[in-house]
Amino acid sequence: MKSMTLVLLISLCMSLGQSDFAPYFYDNGAGSSNGNLGLFSISEDTSVGTHVYTLSGSDPEGEPVTYGMTFDKGSKDYFSVEPKSGNVTLIQTLDREVQDEIVAFVTITDGRNKVVENVRVFITDANDEKPEFLNLPLVVDVPEDTASGSSIYRVQAVDRDLGSGGSVTYSLQETFLHQLSFRLQSTPSTKFTIDGHSGALRIRSGESLDYEVSRTHFVTVVAKDGGGKYHGKYQVMTSTAIITINVLDTQDSPPVFVATPYFGFVYEVSVPGSEIFTVSAKDGDQNNPNTMHYSILSGSDGFFSINSTSGCISLTSFPVQLRNELYELQVKAAEVGADRFSDYSVTTVTVRVVDLNNHPPTFYDENGPQNRFELSMYEHPPEGEILRGLKITVNDSDQGANAKFRLLLVGPSRVLRVVPQTVLNEAQVTIIVENSSAIDYEKYQFLTFKLLAVEIDTPERFSATAEIVINLLDTNDNIPKFSSEFYIARIPENSPGGSNLVSVTATDPDSGLWGEVKYSIYGSGADLFLIHATSGIIYTQPWASLDAEVKSKYNFYVKAEDTEGKYSLAEVFVTVLDQNDHPPEFNQNYLEKTMIIGAPVKIEAVDEDAEEPNNLIEYSIMKADPDNIFDINTSTGEIKLKPYIKSMEIVQNITKQKDGRWSVVVQARDRGSPSFSTTAVVKIDITEANGLKGPMAAFLMQSRDNPMKALGLAVSIITVIVLVTVMISTIMYFRNTKSNRITPARRIIRRRPKEPRRWIFRPWFGRSDLSFGKFFTDDETRDNTNHSSPRAKPPAPSAPVLPPPPPSERLRSVPTVSGSLASRNTSRSSSWRTSKSTDGAQRSAQNKDGSGISSALVSELKMRIEQKINEANQGYYY
Repeated sequence: MKSMTLVLLISLCMSLGQSDFAPYFYDNGAGSSNGNLGLFSISEDTSVGTHVYTLSGSDPEGEPVTYGMTFDKGSKDYFSVEPKSGNVTLIQTLDREVQDEIVAFVTITDGRNKVVENVRVFITDANDEKPEFLNLPLVVDVPEDTASGSSIYRVQAVDRDLGSGGSVTYSLQETFLHQLSFRLQSTPSTKFTIDGHSGALRIRSGESLDYEVSRTHFVTVVAKDGGGKYHGKYQVMTSTAIITINVLDTQDSPPVFVATPYFGFVYEVSVPGSEIFTVSAKDGDQNNPNTMHYSILSGSDGFFSINSTSGCISLTSFPVQLRNELYELQVKAAEVGADRFSDYSVTTVTVRVVDLNNHPPTFYDENGPQNRFELSMYEHPPEGEILRGLKITVNDSDQGANAKFRLLLVGPSRVLRVVPQTVLNEAQVTIIVENSSAIDYEKYQFLTFKLLAVEIDTPERFSATAEIVINLLDTNDNIPKFSSEFYIARIPENSPGGSNLVSVTATDPDSGLWGEVKYSIYGSGADLFLIHATSGIIYTQPWASLDAEVKSKYNFYVKAEDTEGKYSLAEVFVTVLDQNDHPPEFNQNYLEKTMIIGAPVKIEAVDEDAEEPNNLIEYSIMKADPDNIFDINTSTGEIKLKPYIKSMEIVQNITKQKDGRWSVVVQARDRGSPSFSTTAVVKIDITEANGLKGPMAAFLMQSRDNPMKALGLAVSIITVIVLVTVMISTIMYFRNTKSNRITPARRIIRRRPKEPRRWIFRPWFGRSDLSFGKFFTDDETRDNTNHSSPRAKPPAPSAPVLPPPPPSERLRSVPTVSGSLASRNTSRSSSWRTSKSTDGAQRSAQNKDGSGISSALVSELKMRIEQKINEANQGYYY
C-alpha cells in the first residue's frame, strides 16, 4: 500500500512539471483593489492619471504573466494597464450622469496561453451637478386681491446626482420695484414665502398685494442640493432663478381728481354756455379703468352746470345775474361699472367772478413783488425733490381768462421743471429736480434760470420774468481715482534700501479737504515697500534687501483715500531683475572620477542666479597633462577620451604614467555680464571595461560610486531567501498535519544522520536573468569541476518520509524543513530535497539529530549568503 502511494505521488509530481496550464486572475471580490477588476466601482470625480486598481493573477507553472485591457469597438478607452505590474490608470474623465458603467475585457497571458475576462466597472456618484430649474423664465400673473397664504406658483428644479446630492430644497431672496415720483426703486420685501421641499410659492400670511403700490415683484429663488463629497471634500451646490410676479389690477380704488385744487372764473363779457372750468378724474385702478360720471352736488345756486361725461363746468346765466363774487361748487366723480355707479370721489371747484384784463402776471416772495430769486443747495439732490428754499408765488389780478397764463422755465435743458405749467389767477410756484446728475458742483458752481409767466388767451399777452440763481454747494460725491488700474515696476536686485520703485497718481475732483488724497499700501507682498502718503512715490524699506534668487515677484495694493474714508484701489506688480551675483560652484574643489574607456564621466556645477543667461554654465578644460587626451561637452560637462583612444595600451603610450590617472583642471563659467567662473581639479582614473556581462555587471558598474545601492540589493536578496524558507516550512507543516489526519497508521522510517554539508556561494555575474548567485555543496562542487557543463543535473527529488499517526493525548510538534538549492535544470520548477520530522515518541532520537542539522543548515545558509556578498562587494570596490 505504501509503495503504491509513493509511486502515485512521484507520477503526480512529474505530470505537474510537464503540464502547461493557462494563467488565471485572482478573484478578490468587490471591495478589493486588486484582482480581476470584477465588481469594481470608481467615483466619477476620480482625477485622470490616478492609479485606481491592480490586475493580479498567477500562472500555475510560475511563468511571468502580462496583463492587458481592451474595450468594445466605438467606446472610449477609460483605463490603461501597465503590462507587467498590472497597474490600472484612469485616462479619461468620468461622468456618471452620462455613463454609469464601463464594460472592459481584461487579459492575462504567460506568453502561450491567454485568458480574457469580461468585467463591468461601476461608476459611483459624486456631488458634481447643480440643481437645474424647469420652465424658465419664471413669470407669474397674480391678481392684487389674492388672499394671504394662497399658493401662486410651484417652482421645480432637478438635480441629476444621486442620494443627498440629488435632493433639492428651496429658499428665496426677494425685492420689488415700484414707480414713485418718476423714480424706479428697488427695496427689500417679505411678502412671499416658499415651501422648502415642494417649491410652492405663497403670499406670506398677513401680507397682501397692491397694484397701486407695486406692480411687479422680482423674487430670487435659491435651489440647494443636499450636499455630498466631490474630490474628497464635502460641498453643497446651489442655483438661482428670478421669478417675475406681475400684480394684476382689480377694482378696489376710488376715482382720483387730477391737478387739484380747481379754480374757475366768470368774466364780465361771458355769456350763458361759456366754459368756466373742466375737472378731470381718473379711476384709481389703472390697469382696467372705468369711465367717469360727473355731477354737481351743491354750491351752484342754479348758475352753473357740468357735462357728465367731460367734466366741463359751464355758465347758465349772464354774469350780471350772479349775486356772489365767489362760488364753491361740490363736484362728484363716480365710476360707471357693471353695477352702475360704484366708487366715487368729491372735490371743490372755486369759481370767481372777474373783470377785464388790465393786470400782468407778477412774481412774489414773502417780501412782496420780486424779479430775482436766489437759493443755495447741495449738488446732486434726489430726482423729484422740491426746491423748498424758493418761496415763489405768481398772481394775475384780473379775473377769468384774463388771469390765465402759462409758466415756463428757461435754462439748461431737462435739469429742473416747473409746476404748475398753467395757472389761473394765482398759484404757488414749485421747482422740481428732474436730472440730478446735471446738478454737479464740479461742472458748475452756480446755475441760472429764467422763470416766465405768459398769458394764454388774451390779446395783450402780458408776461413777467424772474431770474432764479442756484448757488451749488460741494459734497463729497467722488472717490479718488487712479490713473491706471494696475502699475508695473521693475527694480534690480541688491538695490539699496529706500530706492524709488514707481509713482502712483490718483485724483479726487471734490473741493477742499474732500479733494485731498492720501496713499497707503497693504497686502502680503507689501512688507518690503513704503509709499509716500501725499506724493504716491513707492520705495523700498530702508532695511529691505531684494534678492531675485529668493523671490522675484511681488504684488500688493495701493489705496487712495480722501478725508471721509472713500477710497479706490490699484494693484502694483513688482519684478526683481536678476543680476549676475553668483559664480558657478562645484560640489567640491577636488573631484575623483573613474572613466571606463568608451564611456564619459560627468561633472556638474550649479549657479544660484535666478534667470538666464546668468545661470547658464559653459565648461572647459583649463589644464591637462598631456592636453590632447580629453574632450569636454561645454553644455553638459561630460568629459570623454579623444575618439582615437580605444584601449589602455594607447593611454599608456601617451604618458609615462602606467596607472592611468590624470589630473584635469576644469573651469565652469556662466554667461552673465560680468561673467564669473570657478575651477575644480578632477582626478580621473582611466580603466578598461570589466569582462562581466549582463544586468548584474551593469548594475555593479553603475553602483560603483554608490556602494549603498549594492548593499541594499544584497539585503533585499537575503530577505527574499528567508521569506521563501519560512513559506516552504509553513506549507510542509500543513501537509504533514493533513496526512496525519487521514492515515491511521504510518511506518516509521529512520534516516541515518548525514554529515553536514559545507555550502559554497558562487556569484553568477555572467547571467542575464534575475538570479544573483548559486549555492553548491562540496560534492556538487567536485561534480561541477569534473564536468564541462557549469550547470550539472541535480539528483532526483526524494519523496517525503511519512510520519506515524500522532497520539490523541499528545500535542503535535511543528515539523521543520531543510533543503539544498541545486543548479537549474531544463524544467522551470526548482528541485528541493525535503525531509519531514515525525510525531510521537518514536521521533525523539531523530529530533536530536535531524532538527539540529536542519536548524544548522538554515543558519549557515543565512551566514554564508551575507559573508559571500560582503566579500564580493569588498573585492570589487576596493
